[in-house]
Amino acid sequence: MVFENLSTKLQDTLKRLRGKGKLTEKDVDVALREVRLALLEADVNFKVVKDFVKTVKERCLGAEVLESLTPGQQVIKIVNDELTKLMGESVAKLNQSSAPPTVIMMVGLQGSGKTTSAAKLSNLLKKKQHSPLLVAADIYRPAAIKQLQVLGEQLEVPVYQMGQQDPVQTAKAALEQAKRNRNDYVIIDTAGRLHIDEELMAELTRIEKAVNPDEILLVVDAMTGQDAVNVAQSFKEKLGLSGVVLTKLDGDTRGGAALSVRAVTGCPVKFAGLGEKTDAFEPFYPERMASRILGMGDVLTLIEKAQSTFDEQKAKEMEKKLRTQQFTLDDFLDQLQQIKQMGPINQILEMMPGMGGMGKKLKGMSVDDKEFVKVEAIIHSMTKKERQDPGIINSNRRRRIAMGSGTKVQDVNNLLKQFAMMQKMMKQFGKMDKGKMKGKGKGKFPFM
Repeated sequence: MVFENLSTKLQDTLKRLRGKGKLTEKDVDVALREVRLALLEADVNFKVVKDFVKTVKERCLGAEVLESLTPGQQVIKIVNDELTKLMGESVAKLNQSSAPPTVIMMVGLQGSGKTTSAAKLSNLLKKKQHSPLLVAADIYRPAAIKQLQVLGEQLEVPVYQMGQQDPVQTAKAALEQAKRNRNDYVIIDTAGRLHIDEELMAELTRIEKAVNPDEILLVVDAMTGQDAVNVAQSFKEKLGLSGVVLTKLDGDTRGGAALSVRAVTGCPVKFAGLGEKTDAFEPFYPERMASRILGMGDVLTLIEKAQSTFDEQKAKEMEKKLRTQQFTLDDFLDQLQQIKQMGPINQILEMMPGMGGMGKKLKGMSVDDKEFVKVEAIIHSMTKKERQDPGIINSNRRRRIAMGSGTKVQDVNNLLKQFAMMQKMMKQFGKMDKGKMKGKGKGKFPFM
């Protein structure tokens, strides 16, 4: 879960305020003391914490809270507003060149995830019908060029490289090729070091002067906490940064970098890496991230993920099957696999209002990603006839299915029981008047 410790502490603190009919200044002071500690433990810059708490307190002691009928809710709204402001208020979009291609330099220390982020960004742009070109300008790290080539092949994105030649010449030649081939984005993967030094900065400055990039994105590892902010500050002083990419945000239990980098450096966080897969990369929305931290969900991102994952034709076919009560285990498996494409189930839960802190249990049912694998194995171990008509699965068949899937008979029983409950629900939907159902959410949520 993103910012798990910080999120849990803030939610617990604000939950205690929510039920109060009236708030006093003492209540606000106690709550904000806990908020302050939670932010400091999350490795947020201490000056940022000080200013944040001061602003929140001033607003909380105003008439909009103390005289409100729901003061606890008002405090939560204020904290949400200020967290959003802290991270940048609105999404920071990529700068675009008036005359393509748009040139993006990816810079950062070695090990921050720069090469992978360059590939992920190209994948994101490609999905939006752009034609990116990746440029291998890191000639020092062993296998850096090969790594980018492999990623490029996987994503079907062209990679330009000139071996161990001067990276400045490589960048200039790549730009010319992009113009010839009509690539509208050029993403340059530059070299990094284990620390900031003059040699590194001199090379980056030479590349910058040679290609005049529209964006210089600093890639930093969110798990390094406050050190990530210090690195960003140093790069900004020596190079004209336009934005920050935070990697490993899904594994960061502190989150201080995301909450501090905008306030300390003035550079907006433009993208966030939320996993190892090449599609686990998304624009950084401050207002959505603030809502997720406070357990208020992120419905917009959830809808966007669903729209990009689910096939519209399949959705219509599934709706028809639900109406005619023809929903089988094959259909169930198909829907399960589409949900998996949206990302780790815990990340999906975070986006549902109120679900962020529910861990791996939902209404008594396990939603661990490993359980998805188990369910898939069980269904694949069934015959076609059994998947079409689970009613024929007797005790002998259950033992065979359990052995074939490497699970227990109890696991098979649980799946069949849950599926029977789903079919019962489908029958109830089928009996409803079609006139009432017509036009309601058609195709929007195919997994329902």
